[in-house]
Amino acid sequence: MEQLGINYDQAQVLVKKYISDSITKLHLRETEVFMRALAKHFSEDEDGWGIIGLLHDLDWDLTKNNQSEHCIKVQEILREAGASEYLIETIISHGYGHEIIPALTAKERTTKIQFCLAAAETLTGIIIASALIQPDKKLASVSLQSLKKKFKNKTFAAKCDRGIVLECEKAGIPIDEFLSIGLAAIQGIAAELGL
Repeated sequence: MEQLGINYDQAQVLVKKYISDSITKLHLRETEVFMRALAKHFSEDEDGWGIIGLLHDLDWDLTKNNQSEHCIKVQEILREAGASEYLIETIISHGYGHEIIPALTAKERTTKIQFCLAAAETLTGIIIASALIQPDKKLASVSLQSLKKKFKNKTFAAKCDRGIVLECEKAGIPIDEFLSIGLAAIQGIAAELGL
């Protein structure tokens, strides 16, 4: 894996500095553990992939009210922190193709890690929503079978773009396996998430 310019401790400091919203912090952590699980699946650098997951929405608190700046402001923040261009490009790639971010609308993801990041961070929303509709609101109550059904039901967690999640297949992971990896990863931090 190419150098990131930022280690895990530095990444955590950045999250503390730029993210105050507790839901966003949880989403970053969910994406981190999912990316670590994907790195393990591919025999890639787990710390590196984890850092990318942890930092992917670092500018969200600053841009949620002006989403055209999402994935734009983060570039400056990361450069100041010493991040490599590889880290910056990988992080902003999850915003490629979004019409709400004009600077990135025409760009397309091309690498395994880019496909994985976009797919993973999107799927976290469906996994968490699946837990929240359980009678006990627990991740442990979400079965893979139930998650597969929720994934196919486009009205469930409708803001989670299934087309982006399916980019996992461009990275070489069939969708059912991707759902399984993500569910297991996030169930692994259920206590931390309060679910």
